[in-house]
Amino acid sequence: MEFLKYDKRNLKGDLMGGLVAGVVALPLALAFGVQSGLGATAGLYGAFILGILAAIFGGTATQASGPTGPMTVVAATLVALVIERFTLTGNVLPIILLTFFMAGIFQICFGLLKLGTYVKYFPYPVISGFMSGVGLIIILLQVFPFAGVSSPKSTWAVLTSVPALFGQINLAALGIGLVTVFIYYVFPKITKIVPSTLVALIGASLIAFFLKLDIPTIGNIPTALPALQAGSFIGVPAEAYATILEYALILAVLGSIDSLLTSVIADNITKTSHDSNRELIGQGIGNAIAGAFGGLPGSGATKGTVVNIDSGGKTRLSGTIHGIFILLILVGAGSLASYIPLSVLAGMLIPVGVNIIDFKGFKHIRLIPKSDAFVLVVVLVITTFGNLIYAVAIGLILACVLYMKKSADLAEDRTELKLLDFEKEDLWADELNQPSIVRDQVFIKHLYGPLFFGSVSHFKGLITKLNQEIKTLVIRMDKVDYMDQSGLYAMESVLFELKKKNIPVMLIGLQEQPCGMLNSIFIIPNLVDEKHVFNTAQECFTYFRQTI
Repeated sequence: MEFLKYDKRNLKGDLMGGLVAGVVALPLALAFGVQSGLGATAGLYGAFILGILAAIFGGTATQASGPTGPMTVVAATLVALVIERFTLTGNVLPIILLTFFMAGIFQICFGLLKLGTYVKYFPYPVISGFMSGVGLIIILLQVFPFAGVSSPKSTWAVLTSVPALFGQINLAALGIGLVTVFIYYVFPKITKIVPSTLVALIGASLIAFFLKLDIPTIGNIPTALPALQAGSFIGVPAEAYATILEYALILAVLGSIDSLLTSVIADNITKTSHDSNRELIGQGIGNAIAGAFGGLPGSGATKGTVVNIDSGGKTRLSGTIHGIFILLILVGAGSLASYIPLSVLAGMLIPVGVNIIDFKGFKHIRLIPKSDAFVLVVVLVITTFGNLIYAVAIGLILACVLYMKKSADLAEDRTELKLLDFEKEDLWADELNQPSIVRDQVFIKHLYGPLFFGSVSHFKGLITKLNQEIKTLVIRMDKVDYMDQSGLYAMESVLFELKKKNIPVMLIGLQEQPCGMLNSIFIIPNLVDEKHVFNTAQECFTYFRQTI
């Protein structure tokens, strides 16, 4: 129905946004397909099926969906595990594809059960450690292909096999891989009109082709439309059901988190609001159908979504065009992809892995609370060298236990540990005699209790609930005696948005730990001038009398 009400004024932007997003997604779909162990074709199938269906049925108008790094890492782990465990029982492909299909079904159930709104309760250190671990996995698993050598199947095996790599290096493949990385990073400095991933893919592949280099390539890629594989699900052995359900749940949870985080990024850029539960249903439909046709599962792709928006995409038609573009390339020019060297794909994936790593979180790891740093490192290590779902589960449990301990230590004499609703601001005793100029132009916001991962979503609501006539915002932090990493970055985000709106912010009553956190990453003085930080309300009111 939405397409029937389509505003034709958006057509040009949607067409350009979808095409650019498709150009960006194409090389990565090939690379992720190869990394998964199912081949480049599976990446292309997943890219166009999920891209089209998630755009039509999802809850984020500008989302561009397809295979992503985190989902590919899990898929690759599944493929290796199934081959190891079930090769003797017959064809393993139905087991793998049924897992992908069930992951989509789980996502649909998540959406129907309205679980999308709960993603906001994932603490930042857990997400940071997990995503950084995924980035490291991508990098480590591409070290051997980058050098033209077949890679071990696990990160630990890669590390232990590195000494043997030096005797097997294919110098031609290594050289082409280095050329790919060089183009990937240097070309955007020349122009950003054409995505560097596409230029790196085509440029490095042409060099290898015309020089007739003897290096491993993708190999044959079918150019026909995918055939339905769901009929083979019937023959899946019963002993595989536990593995199917386990990894389907992992993929569903990971795909949901990844997609909704990308949706939030899209909201921040477009100043709109997505429907979390509908987004999960759309992603689930896309992944289920992709699995039924032999495609790789995926999620909302941050890079594709951002370039879609930046190129003019405004409606779900842009995401649909992004998927159709990949389909047309598959049918019309898929055979050309067989000449692409594997070291070129590795050269594109290594920067992708680097981009996934949360360097911001690691930069501040010595400044954030030790409990946050501990959770981040534990999740990172388990993700990189262990089980991904265990990493998230253990991280959440640790974060909750450490927070409960901290809250218990801080809350002995406190009866309220939540942020007050914005509509219920009552003056404190030291504010009753405030100057009239303060009452007319200043909004005073009181915060209660620790600013932690469970309260940051409420706190960020300050931006949307602020009256546009407010000249200045005063934040009373007298009763905020603890701030974790999630709270720190939420405060940074809020203050940054306020600064863009030219709304000055005054802070009153900063306690030692929150003050140290704000100073540690230079929120004070970069976002809040030092002269706007006061110990008491009276100091603040005196400042207003003298300056306003």
